[in-house]
Amino acid sequence: MGFWDKFVVPPLISCACATKPIMKQREKVVPLATGKVLELGCGSGTNFGFYDASKLEKLYALEPSPEMMARARKAANEYGWASRIEFLETGAENVPLPDGSIDTVVITFVLCTIPDWAGSLAEVRRVLKPGGKVLFSEHGLAPDQGVAKWQRRVERFWKPLAGGCHLTRDANAMLADAGFVMEDVHTMYLPSTPKIAGFVSWGQARAA
Repeated sequence: MGFWDKFVVPPLISCACATKPIMKQREKVVPLATGKVLELGCGSGTNFGFYDASKLEKLYALEPSPEMMARARKAANEYGWASRIEFLETGAENVPLPDGSIDTVVITFVLCTIPDWAGSLAEVRRVLKPGGKVLFSEHGLAPDQGVAKWQRRVERFWKPLAGGCHLTRDANAMLADAGFVMEDVHTMYLPSTPKIAGFVSWGQARAA
C-alpha cells in the first residue's frame, strides 16, 4: 500500500462519503435495519448515527482497511455503540459469519469499490436468514448516454485517486445478477453533485 492509499484516501473518502446529499441517502435506508445486522464496508463509521438502537440486536461492521477501521472504532465510541458492535477487519469476499445468521445487510456506497463484488454478494446471500433483506444505496452508471460516456472516459483516472471506486457499476443489475429480488427501488441524481458521480439508486432486495 502506497502513501496515497494509506494516508490520503481514508480522509478523502471519509469526507466525500459524508456530504449532505449522501448523508440524506444513508438516512433513507439505514434506520430500516433490524435484528442482527451486517454492514459491508463500514468505512469510518459514517452510518453509525443512523441506526435505530431499538431495532438492533447486534451490528457486525465489516471493513478491510485498518486506517478506516481505526476511524470507525472512534466513531463507535462517540455514538456509544462500542459495546453493541463487533468489528470484522476483513474483505466482504469472505465474511466470517455462519450461514443464515443475519437479518439485515446494509450496503451503502461500497459496491463501487469492492474488487470481487460477485463473490461478496454471494457471501451476503449465504449469511442472510431466509426472508432476510438487503438495504442499499449506491452510486453508479447513469441512464443518460451523455453522462455515461463521460463516466467511462473519466473512470480510469478516477479509480486510483478514489480508492478503486468505479463510476460505471450498476448496483441494481449487480444485485439482480447475484440472485436478489429488487423491492421498492428508487433512482435520482444527487443535488449539488457532479452527474458523473451523482446518479444513485436505493431500496431493498431479498434473496430469490
